[in-house]
Amino acid sequence: MDTIQIQGGRRLQGTVRVQGSKNGVLPLMAAALIIPGKTVLKGCPRITDVSAMADAMTDMGCRISRQGDDLIIDATGVHTSRVPRQCGEKLRSSVLFLGALLARTGLAILPYPGGCTIGARPVDFHLEGMRRLGVFVYPDGEWIRAVGRPGGGSCRLPMASVGATENLLLAASCCAEPVTIQGAAREPEIVGLCEFLSAMGADVRGAGTDTISITGVEAPGPVTFRVPGDRIIAGTYLLAAAATGGRILLQGIPSGMLADQIDIYRQLGLRLWENRQGILAVREGSLRPVQCATAPYPGFPTDLQSQLMAVAACAPGESRITETVFEHRFQVAEELCRMGADIHIEGQTARITGVPRLAGCSVEAKELRGGAALIIAGLAAEGITRITGVNYIRRGYGDIAGDLRRLGADIRDVRE
Repeated sequence: MDTIQIQGGRRLQGTVRVQGSKNGVLPLMAAALIIPGKTVLKGCPRITDVSAMADAMTDMGCRISRQGDDLIIDATGVHTSRVPRQCGEKLRSSVLFLGALLARTGLAILPYPGGCTIGARPVDFHLEGMRRLGVFVYPDGEWIRAVGRPGGGSCRLPMASVGATENLLLAASCCAEPVTIQGAAREPEIVGLCEFLSAMGADVRGAGTDTISITGVEAPGPVTFRVPGDRIIAGTYLLAAAATGGRILLQGIPSGMLADQIDIYRQLGLRLWENRQGILAVREGSLRPVQCATAPYPGFPTDLQSQLMAVAACAPGESRITETVFEHRFQVAEELCRMGADIHIEGQTARITGVPRLAGCSVEAKELRGGAALIIAGLAAEGITRITGVNYIRRGYGDIAGDLRRLGADIRDVRE
């Protein structure tokens, strides 16, 4: 069994480079499926979600290789519109093959997607959006079948769904008629996908707003594109610095990508400065309690809620965190309480009373971001923390133990 072992109590100090974005690279990989040629994704993270996506694309006829941190995808030989079942079971982002395959072949057959068990994440918005653009979509047992290409027009999403926005953009990327998406998600990962589709030859306008219009390209050209830094990993390391009273320099991500997080760091007592070298973060004085509600961008990201809870468990006073996106994202609270945290869940709000010190023990990661939260708790705790369920953490963090060691943490991967 693989575990992560942490001897807590060390302040984080030093410099670390943020890897390429998990949430950014997966839609870019799906977009590469549209191009009958080569795509180069520079700075592609080495995470298991990328490997699972690459395996599925290989099964569909792509040739994929790595040169250092660059992922090279040649989709010339795509020969099927069916996504392998095992990909759907393991990977939530497999749903993005829906839009990509419709753009490439006019047909998509894919299993209902899996992923972390953090709450209901239905694909209804994806499917209804496709129908509104003229695609025939219907369920077939455990499969989704879609036939046809978008014929232009307008679609309004009932909520700002990141995945549905990405899927509709992918489907419309080869459409000759303009497509308008209203109520679109505004996350930086959406902006990155729009920039990729523009480099492919599509005309995309309104990226970063709630109304995006796209006119597709008939013959998409090859693209070389740099994957942006991972703002969730950056936030994880900043929260770890807050929990340990650290002083760290983050490289590979601009402060503008963290605009949705800055207020929370100020509440905790963490100060940030940006210079030529990167983003310097220093905790000033003692941790302070926090009041926070997650929300779609530009609100505080749900993907950092668990990590924030781990920090709040160490902050004197009472913190309140309200989860508005996923109903089961408080799973990590039980494990944090095993370490001595004082957390009470009231509906979709967690009431956290800070304790002087968490105590290291054996805990289990049950999903990706909860696993990162347990690492933060272990860094701040007294004694040794052993974390199982490491496979969840590796879905999004390429080498979190190595990164934290570079910041002075006593942390290591243990394979038994």
